[in-house]
Amino acid sequence: MDRGKNFTIEYRFAEQELERLPELAAELVRLKVDLIVTSGGPTPFAAKGATTTIPIVMTNSADPVGEGLVASLARPGGNVTGFAGLNPELITKRLEILKDAVPKLARVGLLWRPVVNVGQDLQLKDLRLAALALKLKLEEIDTQLDAKGLESAFQTAKQKQVNAIITTALRSFFAERKRIIELASKHRLPAIYPQDDFVEAGGLMSYGADYADLYRRAAVYVDKILKGAKPADLPVQQATEFQFVINLKAAKQIGLPVPNRVLERATQVIR
Repeated sequence: MDRGKNFTIEYRFAEQELERLPELAAELVRLKVDLIVTSGGPTPFAAKGATTTIPIVMTNSADPVGEGLVASLARPGGNVTGFAGLNPELITKRLEILKDAVPKLARVGLLWRPVVNVGQDLQLKDLRLAALALKLKLEEIDTQLDAKGLESAFQTAKQKQVNAIITTALRSFFAERKRIIELASKHRLPAIYPQDDFVEAGGLMSYGADYADLYRRAAVYVDKILKGAKPADLPVQQATEFQFVINLKAAKQIGLPVPNRVLERATQVIR
């Protein structure tokens, strides 16, 4: 595309109604767009299901090969390429951080959604293995995301005597982050989240890929494809920048003294 040439961006947003994604993707195909950009979760599947010819750039897929989106990272083949946010690997890292930050941690409550999601399944598999290796009891709590469901999930966590909370990296948890953070504080439960938006909203800690960096790098792929590159020839790249953010205000509210060795590893500390 020539520099300075005008172009139109067509936005589609499912508003947490994931069953709408296939039709929204089909709308974009009917509009004959030149390229589709997706986030992670089910969005690249919806786009891939709608077209085998229009190039698709995903910005933060959990595990593109494991999820069946591409043939391999080096040579994705087909019409899909982009970037992987490494959510299955990073959720185990979050568990390790939680163990370092919370004294005598023995039981961890995992908030997860009973939905069909390959990325979440991969996270659960890796997290269960990590909990065994770290000698932690993982209490898996099916979580409904209305007000009653979230309160019930935290009541279950207290009944199971968990010492801390972790969540899978799902867009639905992100959408309800303020309510989750409030409940964690109310029940005085340390929690670690997938991205820094949770900490900016008052959460205790987050560790995850730098999503702003992934989106910037995705823009480079968009530019290359619009100039003639083929998605099949552009390798899927993994996240290389990570953020570990700690909110000392939130720590003080729940009476958690964060060890210096943990603070020293943080990329950002909110005081």
